[in-house]
Amino acid sequence: MIKIRALTKSFKGQKVLDSLDLDIEKGKTTVVIGPSGTGKSVLLKHIMGLIRPDSGSIFIEDQDITVMREIELNEVRKHFGVCFQDAALFDSMDVGDNVGFPFTIHGHATRDQVSQDVKDLLKEVGLSGIEMKMPSQISGGMRKRVGIARALAMKPRILLFDEPTSGLDPVMANAINVLIKKVQQKTGATSLVISHDIEGSFFLADHMAMIYQGRIVFQGPPDVFRETEDPLVHQFIRGLVEGPINPVD
Repeated sequence: MIKIRALTKSFKGQKVLDSLDLDIEKGKTTVVIGPSGTGKSVLLKHIMGLIRPDSGSIFIEDQDITVMREIELNEVRKHFGVCFQDAALFDSMDVGDNVGFPFTIHGHATRDQVSQDVKDLLKEVGLSGIEMKMPSQISGGMRKRVGIARALAMKPRILLFDEPTSGLDPVMANAINVLIKKVQQKTGATSLVISHDIEGSFFLADHMAMIYQGRIVFQGPPDVFRETEDPLVHQFIRGLVEGPINPVD
């Protein structure tokens, strides 16, 4: 579904992505892990077309989005559902309007149909009846769920999750991971998850990839990650201070 080849990006002379290669399989969940500041979010923004690479290619269903004009990119983005790290809800809109925002942008049906679709989406994420609440009136976990509901609005073929469990307690983090897995299985979408949540990554992933210093340094199914003695992976997934990853960097 997504093929990334030799993706390279520098900011102010500092290389953040360094000839990165990655395949994201259609209909599966790929989880990208790695230390902070190693390029995970920059990679995600490239896939969304928000950042242009210095060199390299990103093929989405065999179309290289790195050479597309903005109008062409917008057509590709219609097939994306994105759940941002902080849910990125509009504070001035109630929950219903937040979830219905994609319908408004794309001129979806009648007001009554939009209202029904919003109710169905909120029910899907376990939040029936909160359409009139403002984002400030709901918990962090609920905001994440609202963000997922909005991401599902246009029935996307590709779902992108940026740190979906960050800032949540373990119980709520597990609930969000269960919801993401349920959504992926029901929709059959191709999912990419950027995460620091190691156990959540093992639970969600069909395939995992670790990024370090701008490159994919290890990848494979969760069982391979659990069993490997690769020093970078071993240190990171166990949270060890000693090892090749310097916690001061």
